[in-house]
Amino acid sequence: MGRDPAPIGIETQRTYRGRAWREEDPEAHRGLHEVHKEERAALIASLNCSPVEETDRLTEMGELLRTAGATVVHRVVQHRDRPDPRLYLGKGRLEELAEWVKENKPDVVACEGDLAAGQQRHLEDKLKVRVVDRTGVILDIFALHAKSAEGKLQVELAQMEYSYSRQEGLWQHLERLGGGVGTRGPGESQLESDRRMIRERMGVLRKRLREVSKNRDTMREERLASPTTRIALAGYTNAGKSSLMNALTGAEVNVNNALFETLDATTRSFSQDGMKVLVSDTVGFIRHLPHQLVESFKSTLDEVRDAHLILHVADASEDDEGREARAAAVEEVLDEIGAGEVPRLSVMNKCDLLDVEDLAALRRQYPGSVFTSAITGAGLDDLRERLLHTARARWDRVELEVPYARGDVISAVYAHGRDVTQDAGPEGTIIRALMPPADAARVRALLGAPR
Repeated sequence: MGRDPAPIGIETQRTYRGRAWREEDPEAHRGLHEVHKEERAALIASLNCSPVEETDRLTEMGELLRTAGATVVHRVVQHRDRPDPRLYLGKGRLEELAEWVKENKPDVVACEGDLAAGQQRHLEDKLKVRVVDRTGVILDIFALHAKSAEGKLQVELAQMEYSYSRQEGLWQHLERLGGGVGTRGPGESQLESDRRMIRERMGVLRKRLREVSKNRDTMREERLASPTTRIALAGYTNAGKSSLMNALTGAEVNVNNALFETLDATTRSFSQDGMKVLVSDTVGFIRHLPHQLVESFKSTLDEVRDAHLILHVADASEDDEGREARAAAVEEVLDEIGAGEVPRLSVMNKCDLLDVEDLAALRRQYPGSVFTSAITGAGLDDLRERLLHTARARWDRVELEVPYARGDVISAVYAHGRDVTQDAGPEGTIIRALMPPADAARVRALLGAPR
């Protein structure tokens, strides 16, 4: 095997950081999570939505920044049909922001939406401070929380894909010396060199992920061949999926109050009345989840796509509009990863945060849902029973008359069946049981075959 390309230098792996601090502030080259002190952030947004949605989006962006290690100290919100194609904010509002930045010197300006590479570059040149957009912050959080080797590879690949289109402008500080009109010179040469290095690194990462996924594919094939019912937890980030997973199965998944706390898929089981159920927890979703992350984590999300039932976990304590918006975002991602046809069961978690009247109203609003609290344990028995009902419904109900001489058939039914009962018949034993379809077919074939 050939050697991996050399590690990518700091100039190539970071996104555009502007001329403002290229020589002045080497600390700014690092991501939010790599800076030990908590950073001060100015949050900017160009919105055209209802006041309720505006508050929700700004609050969510503030939570993303908090998780990444920054505190919002100033907000600038502009209401317009669409962001300015060049500067994101209008000139007047941008001038006001530039004055505030000059006077208060925040560590970073964070944009609630996604920025084009040109918008990010122009903002940084105008504000003389580091600018990050929503996708950049989410990628930063993923890099902070990735623990497994596969998770780190997935996050790095997503970061490389995000950075690739933002290389233009990194080398504007180099003098253009070429003889062609905008086609030659050290700036262009360095840009192409950086892009080649990133492409090579992305190739290495994809190869490693394919190698890592071989083991995952082997385990996945074993799960698919098993009759055990597979349940996947899906929901908006910080809806309490990991707490619910721990309460159902006794797992020890991290449950810190932070967005995207869980990245690596975790599968645990619980058994009751002889029935076994596998429960998988994986990365939480968010509205407009960056495409790079969806692509990079598709293999990890196999647990959701291959499940027999998806538990759509929602935060019961949210307001109606916010809950519906988050549910729509979750459904969008499920469709994108190919899980749109998997049956759903709605679970309203965090019911301990509601008073009796609000909980009763929510039950009337979502009559088919299960209402739980992973903290108090309320509703967990009901949820387990619903999951066991799903497991039983997947098994065949078998009723056979087995000749008294065919003890091998009786043994096979007891070995693979549940809820087995038997009665004496005129010519043999009448045996009834619940069995996995494949095992039921084998027992029927065994009964029909000569001994």
